[in-house]
Amino acid sequence: MSSSVSPKKSSRVLTLLGRLAALAAVYAFFAILTPGAKGFTSDANTQLMLQDIAVVAMAAIGMTIVIIAGGIDLSAGSAIALSMITTAHVLNLGPDGSRLVLQHPVLLPLLAIVAAVGVSVAIGFINGALVTWLRIVPFIITLGTMQMARGLAKLVANEQNIYPPAEVQDFWIARLLDPAKTVFTWPFLPAAVWLVIGAAVLTALFLRYTRLGRHIFALGSNEKTAVLCGVPVARTKVLVYMIGGLFSGLAGVLFFARLGAIGQPTEAIGYELFVIAAAVIGGASLLGGRGTILGTMIGALIITILRNGGVKMGWPQYTQEIVMGAVIIVAVAIDNLRQRGRS
Repeated sequence: MSSSVSPKKSSRVLTLLGRLAALAAVYAFFAILTPGAKGFTSDANTQLMLQDIAVVAMAAIGMTIVIIAGGIDLSAGSAIALSMITTAHVLNLGPDGSRLVLQHPVLLPLLAIVAAVGVSVAIGFINGALVTWLRIVPFIITLGTMQMARGLAKLVANEQNIYPPAEVQDFWIARLLDPAKTVFTWPFLPAAVWLVIGAAVLTALFLRYTRLGRHIFALGSNEKTAVLCGVPVARTKVLVYMIGGLFSGLAGVLFFARLGAIGQPTEAIGYELFVIAAAVIGGASLLGGRGTILGTMIGALIITILRNGGVKMGWPQYTQEIVMGAVIIVAVAIDNLRQRGRS
């Protein structure tokens, strides 16, 4: 038995080391080419990357679960925007000059988070229900809900930015991504980054040790076999998309803090691609049945470093988009070659 398990473990270790090596290589590339006090490795830029990583990584955790189950969710970016708008809208409730958040500085931010996550989970439920009941491929369903969620965000915001009272910027909900004074102090990570780390650990344990986690892997590996094994396929699919919505909602709250406590309905456009790319680069198979949260976190780091490093290098937007697309294609190609090798 040990001889059969050992090669699999060694393969996983080598794969992990390969991703870490890729992460180190990408980081070193930009660090060498953009030196200086205001360069890629500066404290200010590192904190900026940490803020971006928190948003992408939080949403990517949920996307990884969806992909493992054999699905895809193109509505993630719009769900982030809608949850961000919901957060700002709740914090802006009340008559002019007497916002409720000023009277309830603890309760209303909590209510805003619950509302933001609830809206995003509802989108996930719609995705899962339509995919299950209509038996239409997730790509089409989530493409439709992507447009609907974006339109709803613009409707709630009346196609304008939502600015809660200036005092909100001093509340804890707006300070989740406040940068530390220096990366050489402890703990130097923003509070939201610690939340992402905690969420990643809990989700990894959930996938590995719970029945639903095993059902998710079984569903993505082979749906017909999962049915024969007694996996409640319909319920599992709905729960998977709701979990994906949960993490998109939390990412929206972080995005609200990232923008300085402002709700912008046109933000997070294209973020679904960054989130999917983070999961795929991290080893999640678009064919389903395989993926790890640790790999996704590495993928989120690589994606953020590429985006930030491109800006520091002065690359035009089209160059950044070409590079990002090429990275996604390479990651999927490597996954397909690995699948062929196993078969």
